[in-house]
Amino acid sequence: MGTEMENQMQFIRRRARRVALVVAAVTAFAAGLALATAPEARAEATPIRVGGKNFTEQLLLSSMTSKYLRAKGLTTELTAGLGSTLMRQAMESNQLDVVWDYTGTALIVFNKVQEKLGARESYERVKQMDGARGLVWLDASNINNTYALAMPKERAASGVTTLSGFAEQMRRAGSDASHPFAVDMEFAARPDGLEPLKALYKLPFSRRDVIQLDPGLVYTALKNNQVELGLVYATDGRVKGFDLVLLEDDLHFFPPYNAVPVVRKPVLDKHPELAGLLNALAAKLDNESMTDMNYKVDIGQQPVDKVAEDFLRSHGLI
Repeated sequence: MGTEMENQMQFIRRRARRVALVVAAVTAFAAGLALATAPEARAEATPIRVGGKNFTEQLLLSSMTSKYLRAKGLTTELTAGLGSTLMRQAMESNQLDVVWDYTGTALIVFNKVQEKLGARESYERVKQMDGARGLVWLDASNINNTYALAMPKERAASGVTTLSGFAEQMRRAGSDASHPFAVDMEFAARPDGLEPLKALYKLPFSRRDVIQLDPGLVYTALKNNQVELGLVYATDGRVKGFDLVLLEDDLHFFPPYNAVPVVRKPVLDKHPELAGLLNALAAKLDNESMTDMNYKVDIGQQPVDKVAEDFLRSHGLI
């Protein structure tokens, strides 16, 4: 009796295993069939790969873009902290889909255009040249993170607001006056840097006036009122944090570096809504708002993701 019962139990267990295997096979087949017959579902699951460079402004822009697109129902994958050249290579080799880049960088560094162009001309030229590579430049924002010359607030009390005005003031002061000017070593040596700047504005800087420093130390020297003038980036948070005054580049020596969302064309073809979404975001950004966000991160020590999300919420984007 015991043997018969045991045989029946073994038979039941074998049958149950066979049923389980059949169910598993049918389930797997059904899942495979669903994937095979619904390529659009697979496409929706593929994330949009957002990239960013390795400085505060770019960390903010890439974080903001990823959060914004996710809030609009798209799946994103964020890769930030890249060097400029590496990010460009990743776009051209289909490893990234959406980035923010600068007109001056793309024109001068990647397309080797040395011609002096205005903001609109720079944008149209790079849009055309990169379009041939399958990179679509959408609407330009009003962020222009170009070089600028800054003065400590105490030294700007004389009311000089332009580089031409500063140069005139220098010439009136005479050759015996001291005008300490802090620049980074790269700008001092570049053929399109210090020397042509001096020539255009007729800035009578002597050899002893020009102090070459690491970029971060330029801001420190300005903050401590150790120099009269220093080379900075227009939207750097330390401009606000250290109470610096930017002089207007009234003869347009520095090329425009407008920040623009750039999308690979195949991705834009698959997700045409990206154009409207990213153009709406670009329309909300300018030097004042970007400088304020950079300040909150670099000086206020707030997390990048928090500052990015706060901006999106305050402007009704999410």
